[in-house]
Amino acid sequence: MENFKILTIKQSVFEDNDRDAEKLRAELREKGVFLLNLMSAPGAGKTTVLKNTVNALKGEFRIGVMEADIDSDVDARTIDQTGARVIQLHTGGMCHLDADMTRQGLRGLTTDALDLIFLENVGNLVCPAEFDTGATKNAMILSVPEGDDKPLKYPLMFTICDALLVNKIDAASFFDFDLKACAARAKKLNPNIQIFPVSAKTGEGMEAWYAWLKNEVSASLGAKKG
Repeated sequence: MENFKILTIKQSVFEDNDRDAEKLRAELREKGVFLLNLMSAPGAGKTTVLKNTVNALKGEFRIGVMEADIDSDVDARTIDQTGARVIQLHTGGMCHLDADMTRQGLRGLTTDALDLIFLENVGNLVCPAEFDTGATKNAMILSVPEGDDKPLKYPLMFTICDALLVNKIDAASFFDFDLKACAARAKKLNPNIQIFPVSAKTGEGMEAWYAWLKNEVSASLGAKKG
């Protein structure tokens, strides 16, 4: 008989984080704050989409942004131009954010006098999908140059997201990207996912995304008031 224990660390870490995430979600709901976790691979246009979204909705909501990255403050400087309250989070080499990291970021940003907070997660399609941040909703961006097969390669990311923005559709003619096939693959994994073909560069399709997010935030804030 072996004289040692076997610990399933990953399972334990996920379970602890899930409990913490539910607690954080409840805290935000009580405060009347909507937190959107925005994810994508590097280069998908996440910061540009976010900048445009903040500019479009800042007249409707009091907005804060948490920019997560392994290093640098490039994205925070970009978002700072919108006038939104912004904080840069350095993960120290970690490829994701979990609920405790998100809570630390919220503490630094402060949720006072904010209705809508964006969390721009670390750029990749693997680790961020595995950890619940405590966000109210999850959204992801897939860019046309990445290919329409990504739901097949990274199914968990598509499964946990409420919204999918297919960005850079203005460049579709230069790439072999099948939007219908991509949407069908995403819907097979997640029938409830909302899909928005957009171009952050030209503005095409962005109004539909703004409308969906505005409705989600308003419904959340209305539920709190009720």
